[in-house]
Amino acid sequence: MKLPGGMDLGSMMRQAQEMQEKMGQEMKQMTVEAAAGGGAVTVKMRGDFEVLAVTISPDLVKDGDVEMIQDLMVAALNEARRKVEESLKGKLGGMLPPGLI
Repeated sequence: MKLPGGMDLGSMMRQAQEMQEKMGQEMKQMTVEAAAGGGAVTVKMRGDFEVLAVTISPDLVKDGDVEMIQDLMVAALNEARRKVEESLKGKLGGMLPPGLI
């Protein structure tokens, strides 16, 4: 289907799908690492938000403060998610309207 100005809608849709697939592959290959509690808890996350690894300092376990470990886990996971989202926004640039991601 040709749009005004000679643009082909089918071609544009194929290009958009190719770009989406490429972005998905890039995000799966990207990894981020985030820490909380001065490195007492670290999280390694893939660009598609899959958690690859969680490391908890043995010193935290010795202290036995379960609530603190839980809080640090939440903080590290949220920081990793924020880093992935920031990277995604950077890769998409200005292609999407504000607030969409």
